Amino acid sequence: MAVSLSKGQKVDLTKGHPNLSKLTVGLGWDTNKYDGGADFDLDASAFLLGDSGKVRSDTDFVFYNQPKHPSGSVYSTGDNRTGAGEGDDEQIKVDLQKIPADVMKVAFTVTIHEAQARKQNFGQVSNAYIRVLDDVNNTELIRYDLGEDFSVETAVVVAEIYRAGTEWKFNAIGSGFEGGLAALCNNFGIQA
Repeated sequence: MAVSLSKGQKVDLTKGHPNLSKLTVGLGWDTNKYDGGADFDLDASAFLLGDSGKVRSDTDFVFYNQPKHPSGSVYSTGDNRTGAGEGDDEQIKVDLQKIPADVMKVAFTVTIHEAQARKQNFGQVSNAYIRVLDDVNNTELIRYDLGEDFSVETAVVVAEIYRAGTEWKFNAIGSGFEGGLAALCNNFGIQA
């Protein structure tokens, strides 16, 4: 049974699952009734971060235009432009054994594509969640439902996995940003 977390909670990922190496990080959401005329296109991304909390280079940013990290440790399964349907809207695959040794964290984010032009924000998004599955047996290990505490934000750092000695842990963050993808990139050391 999956561990359900609240904002700010941390939980061991590999300690209770010593053979865990391949993960699927699924992100999902619904959009509230919205009469702006434009569809919502939310995008999941991952930032591989060093000791400084910043990327080591621009290749440490995995997103729709750069869907696979050079190490093969993190990759996106594709861009869902509508969010329609049941289950995860987008997924990011992670191979813990392939993550470079000097990467201390992997931050998972969601942004609204062209949010400013479309006058959209996370106040118009509901039922957002992140979940971590063990790829070997397709078992859900962790789930974090974001709740409805966003209004003007156009980007969210949803969660992160991070090294704690030889183990990996999961942190439910839920921190919003104004300024979309560019604000996130700047926060993590990429000049957008």
